[in-house]
Amino acid sequence: MIDIDQLTWTLRGRTILDHVSFRAAPRRVTGFVGPNGAGKSSTLRVLLGLQTPTSGEATISKRRYRDFGRPLDHIGASLGGAGAHPSRRAVDHLGWVAASHGYGRARVHEVLEQVGLAHAAKARVRTFSLGMAQRLGIATALLGDPEVLVLDEPINGLDPEGIRWIRTLVRRRADDGGTVLLSSHVMAELATVADDLVVISGGRVRASGTVSEVVAGHGGLEEAFFALTTEEGR
Repeated sequence: MIDIDQLTWTLRGRTILDHVSFRAAPRRVTGFVGPNGAGKSSTLRVLLGLQTPTSGEATISKRRYRDFGRPLDHIGASLGGAGAHPSRRAVDHLGWVAASHGYGRARVHEVLEQVGLAHAAKARVRTFSLGMAQRLGIATALLGDPEVLVLDEPINGLDPEGIRWIRTLVRRRADDGGTVLLSSHVMAELATVADDLVVISGGRVRASGTVSEVVAGHGGLEEAFFALTTEEGR
């Protein structure tokens, strides 16, 4: 479970996050949606210990990310792209991450197969398309077979087959008991797979609930997104 509680972050007098609160529950896919610059990535960076908030707290299973001795055993995250040095081969990048966390080489090949990159295991990351880089980032997130999965804009760069694959992956993780938090700036992309939606704009949560609850009264997904995330709509 992920709990974001009254998260606030100010930077040089500018409020990036303004008392952001929501929960991503086990066995559910939670879509975190908002326009570019809304605060999605900032929230995820705080959750993953990459940024210190001004106030509030972000926890995974009631613990902060930095309190996990082996975080990849519990939470896997991809914040976009491969997260690997361009000159490295995919298999070597994953092998380095696996070794640093005590995972065997066999697990590297398992996740490469799982994300559809087995054929590119020995390719240099600089030769990867955006979609392949996304898959490598997700492979890294899956190394520890964590119960919590956090993916920031994972659909960027994926072709239709890749989009279908990511939907199947996150749905299966949730159905197997995991917690999935999936961000996007396009509500329609999330509504096809998400159980719950959290809509953020201007650093504030504008709505949260099941997909039907968030969309209710707005006539449709596009209308709901516009109404909740723009000054004109609000």
